[in-house]
Amino acid sequence: MAKNYDALAKTIIKDVGGKDNVISVVHCTTRLRFKLKDEKKANDDALKDTDGVVTVVKAGGQYQVDIGNEVADVYEAVLKEGGFSGGGQVADDDLDDSNMSLMDKAIDLISGIFTPILGPMAAAGMIKGLTAMCASFGWLAKTSGTYEVLYAIGDGFFYFLPLILAITSAKKFKVDRFTAITIGAAMCYPAMVAMNSSKKVLFDLFNGTFLHSQVHATFLGIPIISMNYTSTVIPIILAVWFASVVEKWCKEWIPTVVKTFLVPFVTLLIVVPLTFLIIGPLATWIGNALAAITSAVYNFSPVLAGILLGGFWQVFVIFGVHWGFVAVMMSNIAALGYDPILGLSLGASFAQIGVVLAILLQTKDQKLKGIALPAFLSGIFGVTEPAIYGVTLPRKKPFVLSCIAAGIGGGLIGFFGTKMYMMGGMGVFVIPAAIGPKTGVDMSVYGLMIAMAVSFVLGFILQMVLGKKSVDQAYDEKQAKTVQEVANQADTIAKAAPSLANTSDLNVSTELVSPLAGELLPLSEVKDEVFSSGAMGEGVAVEPSEGVLHAPADGKVVMTFPTGHAIGMKTSDGAEILMHIGMDTVNLQGHGFETLVAKGDEVKAGDELVKFDIDAIQAKGYVVMTPIVVTNSKDYEKITVVSQGNVKVGQEILDLEGASEAEAASSNPQMA
Repeated sequence: MAKNYDALAKTIIKDVGGKDNVISVVHCTTRLRFKLKDEKKANDDALKDTDGVVTVVKAGGQYQVDIGNEVADVYEAVLKEGGFSGGGQVADDDLDDSNMSLMDKAIDLISGIFTPILGPMAAAGMIKGLTAMCASFGWLAKTSGTYEVLYAIGDGFFYFLPLILAITSAKKFKVDRFTAITIGAAMCYPAMVAMNSSKKVLFDLFNGTFLHSQVHATFLGIPIISMNYTSTVIPIILAVWFASVVEKWCKEWIPTVVKTFLVPFVTLLIVVPLTFLIIGPLATWIGNALAAITSAVYNFSPVLAGILLGGFWQVFVIFGVHWGFVAVMMSNIAALGYDPILGLSLGASFAQIGVVLAILLQTKDQKLKGIALPAFLSGIFGVTEPAIYGVTLPRKKPFVLSCIAAGIGGGLIGFFGTKMYMMGGMGVFVIPAAIGPKTGVDMSVYGLMIAMAVSFVLGFILQMVLGKKSVDQAYDEKQAKTVQEVANQADTIAKAAPSLANTSDLNVSTELVSPLAGELLPLSEVKDEVFSSGAMGEGVAVEPSEGVLHAPADGKVVMTFPTGHAIGMKTSDGAEILMHIGMDTVNLQGHGFETLVAKGDEVKAGDELVKFDIDAIQAKGYVVMTPIVVTNSKDYEKITVVSQGNVKVGQEILDLEGASEAEAASSNPQMA
């Protein structure tokens, strides 16, 4: 049965400031990416404490709510609950980006263009890489139809990348989509591609430099600097940006009655020629310059470059600046046929999951285990946000240890000279992208796999040896605080209860009946060590099937909470009882609870004490398993559970064996 995310969606929308504060929302692999009118209206702390939310990140002008692997389902629930239209996008005409830095705007631009195509891009890269690997091992002949079809699937995406980027750029720059596609199509048109390799050369430009270009033809007498724009990135982005300027200008003066065809007509006639004459060559030279600069840095010391990029890669991811490296990579592949830079970061995800696996083995916190296991699995495939934000970063030291392991892995990748020949998958699926079209599976590929393994093992060892103390520090503090709080509750029960003036060492024997209808469970199954360990006293737990808590015996209510989540009472026979509905339900601040009695009330066994809404509590992510604890267990010789399985209200569940009535009477005549 599919999990219902409606309650989580309501909470998220409320805590980002409400529907009216949302400009737009999209999602990536693990995060809901909001653009908010006012980020100050968002409740960061409340969101971080919400079950189902890993953490909150503010970067690149976006308010990012990290959900983890279930983000797509939560996203759909958010769209439904918020009534957001346009495939998750709402109108953003009123977007105020005046408070965004230049860096934030650049990151927002790059991520907005590349994020929508990452899935198909990674898939195409994986297919292309695996096809090249099969050919390299001789499993597939390059002359076979099978090879041609598979290679077309993988290479087609990258060959026609300008058309694909035209679509996402058009959305970002608010240009007519089909006008942008037409510009990209012209840049990839076969005749224009063929012109670049024509034997007819009018003259050369910048001969002997990385900017070397040839002129094969002219447009209205103006030289066309020949470039091959297939598989390129920067030229189409700049061309579509220029189209947005021209299109806006055209809309201002072209009459409305003919705008439908005259706006794209004029836009294309201006933009496409200028793209071939000016924009394309300049953009290509910018790409070549980036390739030359990054190659120079890499060639200075591949090992040092690997240590630095690998070690800081996860920091770049946190602040969103890793998108800049993605753009440089695509530019390098277009200019050089490969990229030596981005591959240096490929040990980071494995260093991260090595640390996470160690934490999974070290922690006593069941909630952390629940986060760490899926984070470990998703990290194998390169999705590290759940690991970073949910596991290592909040504990600081594990995150630093993962960066150290990633830096060592990056240094090894640099040492082995690994290069990326395409944008491949992530995690283990990135390996085929390192297979060179000419070199095949060589030592640079094996070196990458060695570096990944070293990063993983080193991360695991560093965490096991150096990071253990930081794993459960917050958890232990919380447990200690909870122990003290519950101890205070028990003490309150004892102090508030009327004294029976009994001088006997033991209380009189008595029995308790079930205060709830539901399944009777051992106290050890309660997901809280304060109760499950028996530190607060012996007892049982009930998984309730009905939302009413009753009195387990005749007695007096000695403690109530404004939040309604717990009741303390002392029975007529002297048993001090604490009944705690659910775990951490005090955080609900009374939502879903109705207390029916007050402190000092005399009650009979079976009287209703508290009503609670099981569905509402569980929808907020809390359990309703209820411990029934005898906090003065030391006053009894033996406490025995006398029922099992499903129980009804009023059914005997605990036998408290103490002194007989005669013994109690003889030691205390007042009880005779």
